[in-house]
Amino acid sequence: MASLRDIKRRITSVQSTQKITRAMKMVAAAKLRRAQEAIVLTRPYAYQMRNLVNQVARCADRDKHPLLRPGGGEGKIGLIVVTSDRGLCGGFNANIVNHALEVVRSQFAGRTVEITVVGRKGHEVLRRRPVTIRARFSDVYDGSVLHTAGDIIDDVAADFMRGGVDEVYCLYNEFKSAVQQNVTLERFLPFEADATEPTETETTADAESAPSETATTSVDYIYEPSQSEVLGNLLLRHMQVQMHRVLNESAASEHGARMTAMDAATRNAGEVIGRLTLQYNRARQDAITTELIEVISGAEAL
Repeated sequence: MASLRDIKRRITSVQSTQKITRAMKMVAAAKLRRAQEAIVLTRPYAYQMRNLVNQVARCADRDKHPLLRPGGGEGKIGLIVVTSDRGLCGGFNANIVNHALEVVRSQFAGRTVEITVVGRKGHEVLRRRPVTIRARFSDVYDGSVLHTAGDIIDDVAADFMRGGVDEVYCLYNEFKSAVQQNVTLERFLPFEADATEPTETETTADAESAPSETATTSVDYIYEPSQSEVLGNLLLRHMQVQMHRVLNESAASEHGARMTAMDAATRNAGEVIGRLTLQYNRARQDAITTELIEVISGAEAL
């Protein structure tokens, strides 16, 4: 049986751990609020940029720009896996890594997959798995997130345009709430515009059934200097904006997961302290009882 000193030492150790987890929870909550504000500012611009590129790409010739060329369906796959640089965030990194391995085995079965890892934790796990890591980006959130997003897109877009890969996908945690993050697989390249624009009859019917929504119509633009050059710059900018949104989504998901994990760790530490305190009190009571019995037995012997 553990001595009183050992139990007291364990209680002190768990109390110190509880202070750390409680502080980490508060820090994660503060960072989560800032990350949510970044998402609120990023999402509308990213979605509107997607609508604009859809309009332009719908009227463009897919053979005029390499970012629009359709993949052969049998070539290499470029997969961007977005994880975190730090741990202690529950199953955040494990979920994304396991999903990436499952996607490689099932959805991309029979095709060569080259992975671009964003975040140190993902690289530490994937480098020990039977997958090909093409590039890695770490310390993403230590500097400008937008600049890092541009570096990632420049790298994968250059590889796509020179024929290194036929398709590029991004796997990340989409932020829903502090306790919910959805693993999302999004296609980046080749860019495909949404389905053809609705007919006049469909547009009128939609407008009558949902007057609060604005019907989508196709716009014929005048390009200067040329459609190919404008579309090329617009597509790269669009991908950088989407990657910026993805990184913000992942950051908010990471802070939400860490806050939830540290909250659970704090509560678990409290339960452990309660059990150890009860054990300490019982051991102390047993020691006192033993001493009293020894004193009484000694007095009776005299």
